[in-house]
Amino acid sequence: MLTTPARYRIRVQGHLGPEWATWFGGLGMTWEEPCQTIFTGQVLDQAALHGILNTIRDLGLPLVEVLRLSPEAPTRADP
Repeated sequence: MLTTPARYRIRVQGHLGPEWATWFGGLGMTWEEPCQTIFTGQVLDQAALHGILNTIRDLGLPLVEVLRLSPEAPTRADP
């Protein structure tokens, strides 16, 4: 079980505007074609990760990718 912060990249289908960032724990947002939003940043623990994934599900957004990043990974969406 993840009990310490870790960095993640979470990719969903669809373009969400920057005003949605607060719904996703303040994760950074970038956009790619074709029509994808990428959230990147530190997630406090497994409960917080599940909360983000639940929000994605509740909004009906197709989940494309969840990737745990190494601590050394660049902060941009695609290392």
